[in-house]
Amino acid sequence: MLTSRGAALFCYVLLAGILFDWRVIGQLLQCLPSAGLRERRVLKTRAGLETSLWKKREGRAQERKAKRAAVLRAAAQVFNEKGFHATSLDDVAARLNITKPTLYYYVASKDEILFECVRIGLEMMEDSADEVAARGGSGLEQLVAVMRKYAEIVTMDFGRCLIRVGEEPLPPASRKKLRGLKARIDRRFRTLIAQCIDEGSFAPRDAKIAGFTVAGALSWIARWYRADGLLSPSEIADQCIDILVQGLSSRTPAKIPVRNAANRRVAASPRQSRSVALLKRPL
Repeated sequence: MLTSRGAALFCYVLLAGILFDWRVIGQLLQCLPSAGLRERRVLKTRAGLETSLWKKREGRAQERKAKRAAVLRAAAQVFNEKGFHATSLDDVAARLNITKPTLYYYVASKDEILFECVRIGLEMMEDSADEVAARGGSGLEQLVAVMRKYAEIVTMDFGRCLIRVGEEPLPPASRKKLRGLKARIDRRFRTLIAQCIDEGSFAPRDAKIAGFTVAGALSWIARWYRADGLLSPSEIADQCIDILVQGLSSRTPAKIPVRNAANRRVAASPRQSRSVALLKRPL
């Protein structure tokens, strides 16, 4: 039997479990040295049941998050293959072998899907740039590392969707948010290039134009990259970075073709002729 004081404390514990959280009453059980075995078992059972339900809710939330990520990735793949306007939610559902009503449990609209795909691609780029900055190094070392990450990301599902589809199909408010993220990445390139100029790694030049050139060249990889191609994303990144950093021209600057008075091109040099022949050769 419980004493009057123990009974009062026991009732308080029950009330706390009802009004608050059964997970906390384990601590209060220590205050019931005189509580009977039956009462202790009841309280522990209720507390264990509540904890189990809480874990189940957490598991469901994680499962829904994982399934939503799968929906977004599948949608990015279809957008990359067919384009945004030619893709329907039925196409996305079919890619996942689910029904269209099931799709609406994870996303509200096609616009929301595209917004999230582009946002994820941009955040992947920004996060990778933050990781590079955290490691430190010279301006050139950081720039090359950021360029490599950028080039690899644009060969992935969300990175390709960012470049191949982008924010243009979205409403103005959504475009404005995403362009704000893009501007941060542009500034990152510009800042690193300016640092390279200050350190003497690059010749003096307009860092803004140079940043746009680098980002534009790397972004274009998303339009011609093929997963079944001869080069891996890492190998493509290495070659593109070498071209952008070192330059295409030889030590002797190449002459740009000009037109003569009769509006005809001046005869090309043997080297230029070979270059033209290579360009005309089918791939």
